This record gives sequence, C-alpha cells and structure tokens, in this order.
Amino acid sequence: MSDLARTRFAFSPLAEVGESLYLLSSGSIYGLHRGWYADVSPRLAAVDMDLLLAVVPPRPWIADFLFIGAEDASTTIDSQLERLRAIPSEAFEAELRSIWRGGQEPPRIAELIDAGIGGPHILADVLADYWSAAIEPHWPAMRSVLEEDVAYRASELTRNGVAAMLADMHPELSIHDDILQIAKKRIDLHQDEHLVGRGIVLVPSVFVWPNVVFAIDPARPPSLTYPARGVGNLWVRQEPDLADSDPLPALLGRSRAQILTALHLPCCTTDLAAKLSQSPSAVSQHLSVLRRNGLVRSWRVGRRVLYLRTDLATSIVASRAAGFADKRIVVQPISHSYGREQVSLPRP
Repeated sequence: MSDLARTRFAFSPLAEVGESLYLLSSGSIYGLHRGWYADVSPRLAAVDMDLLLAVVPPRPWIADFLFIGAEDASTTIDSQLERLRAIPSEAFEAELRSIWRGGQEPPRIAELIDAGIGGPHILADVLADYWSAAIEPHWPAMRSVLEEDVAYRASELTRNGVAAMLADMHPELSIHDDILQIAKKRIDLHQDEHLVGRGIVLVPSVFVWPNVVFAIDPARPPSLTYPARGVGNLWVRQEPDLADSDPLPALLGRSRAQILTALHLPCCTTDLAAKLSQSPSAVSQHLSVLRRNGLVRSWRVGRRVLYLRTDLATSIVASRAAGFADKRIVVQPISHSYGREQVSLPRP
C-alpha cells in the first residue's frame, strides 16, 4: 500500500502542549492567543514552568518526543504521556541535547539527564500538570476547531485530490514529482525523509501557527502538524450578550438566537445543551428548525454529530452585532527564516 493511501488524520493533545509552551518561551503570545494566555497565566504559578521552558526553549528545534503517539481523533494526553515515560533514557538524553546543540544547556536539562530512566517520568508528570492548568479547560472548544478542520480537509480531498489538500494546509507545503516539500524553520536546511510505506499522520493544531512541524516517531509513522482553520474564532471572538434591544431573539426566539450565537464553533447537541442550560431534546428540535432554514449545517464525526452555523447565519449575527461594541485584536506580522525539508511520497 502506498504512503498516500496510508495517510490519515489524528489529534495530538501533547503537540498542543509542546507548541503552546514554545509560544510562552518565545514571548510571542500573538494577538491570536492572547485570550487564552489571559485565562491560563494565573494557573501557571502552580506548574514547574522553569523545567518546561528549559525543555521547550525559544530555539530552532523542538523535541520530537512532544509529537509522539497521535493515533486518531480519540488520542488522549494520558496515552501520549505514557509513551513519553517509556522512552529509553539514551534516546531521551539525545533529544534534550539536540534541542540545545550550539548553546549552553541549563541546569534543569542536566537534572533530567542525570535522572536516567526517571527523566522521562519527571518530565511527563510536569507536562501533565501543565496540561491540567493550561490546555484541558479549553480542550473541548479546541477539539471542535480540530474536528471542523478535518471535515473541511476530507471535503477538499474528495473535490480536488491529495496534492491540493496538502498545499491548502499551509503556504509552505507543496508536492512536486511525488516529493512533499516543507519550507520549515530550521538550521539543518536540507533533510530528506523517505517514508517507505509507513505513511504519514496529519495533525491539525491550534498552537502551531504560523509554522508546520514534521516529527519522526521511531515506532510509528511520522507526523505533520499544521495550523487548523478557524483558530481565530477560538479565543478572541466575543459575541455580544442578548440584550432586550437585540433584534435576533425577536426574529428567531430567544432559545434559537442563543443557539445560533453559540455556534461560531462546531458543537454537538449535548455540549450545546449544557452550555446554554437547555434540555438536549429542546436543543435538538431548535437545531432541526435552524438547519431546515439554512442557518445551521451538520456532519458526523465518529459517534457525534457536530453543528455549525452557515455563512448566512454568520452574516445575520455579524450585522446584529454591529450595533454593539466592536472589539478588535491585531495579529502582528512575524518574520521567518526557512529552509527546505523534503519527504518522499511514492505514487499510489
């Protein structure tokens, strides 16, 4: 079976941990993620951030062990951290030294290395603390963004084929003569990886923007982590409260207006009911009405059916919101220095 046929999507909670730590260590909390940082920063005082920022410093390299174990959409942080704990101490040490090559390793890196087989366990425990403080409270909303991205990519694959789908993921991705080329920020400018039948795991990410990360997993296919679509709606979108003067409830009814307002991110009936303090059966009925009138679309992901408002509904909500305070966040431009990384993709 060809590598292209083996290509699949997966979610990686651990990659979100690693990429969000990279943002923190670099001091580049872009406008895109300032809402997230404002929420989580008070909780980080209880986490050993000194250790984590030594492992994920603002350097050109990030450890591959932060991108292991993404199997499918059901991958959990616990399963990924267990794989991290099982890494041989020699491989763990090599990764840590690779991160700091050309620079002075901080004492916390030496502490992990000196711990031998206990090093991966120490790091995994601290990463678990960080996950609980910074990522887990937002994971349901993040997962909705990832699910919507995968649904879009699957549609793009059906319409235009794998080359167009991959190229649409990031401006630095392209396929030429069966070679997936990745323009990627790194110092070792030329590196080729031959997949030889292992395939590749495509991992949408909230925090990896504006980069892509190609990571090698010795026990499984390599992964390509890319920016998910719709992240701009995750932290910074602020829907106005439903005031008495708001015309939307008068048009649709208060419950349907609340549902439509909440569906700027994909959501299932149960989660939407809990969020709005409505019964699941009532929410289901309202969704059916909204969908029949072209205001909501739906699709199935595993056992869940996700709902998202349509472009028509978004325009209605946006025009209604024009009468409320307009809050804007500016995303700062970022300079890049890219090399070329190539991955061989044999023809199917």
